[in-house]
Amino acid sequence: MPVRSAQTSWKGTLEEGSGTVALTSSQLGTYDVSFPRRSADDAEGVTSPEELIAAAHSTCFAMQFSALLGAAGATGISLDVAADVSLGPDPAGGFRIPSIALRVRGEASGIDSDQFRSIADEAKATCPVSKALAGPEITLEITYGV
Repeated sequence: MPVRSAQTSWKGTLEEGSGTVALTSSQLGTYDVSFPRRSADDAEGVTSPEELIAAAHSTCFAMQFSALLGAAGATGISLDVAADVSLGPDPAGGFRIPSIALRVRGEASGIDSDQFRSIADEAKATCPVSKALAGPEITLEITYGV
């Protein structure tokens, strides 16, 4: 199976330093990272581990959900998936990711809304990124019929 890689370069302290993260497998780009921007409400064009996890989780869930819908005989599958990854204080010190909220809006022919919801729950439980992130609470909000 393939291995995908990223590389981060960092200079300075946590509060005053900054760095870049490069998507080395795909070579799609290099992005700025900074703790002050990571912990601020406005990212100001700087990415964070949480944003990268959100991208990975929303993509993985969409792929898994579409696979399960197809296996159930659905056609005309259309999905819009968002993931919100929260960063918060850890009672033991430092920070942690306490929750991830997945939101999917979609439709598919050949299944009803109850089947759609059931398959969405299965996709949340079985996508590889959900499995890797089993520590934080992962919620799922579903809207059937775009």
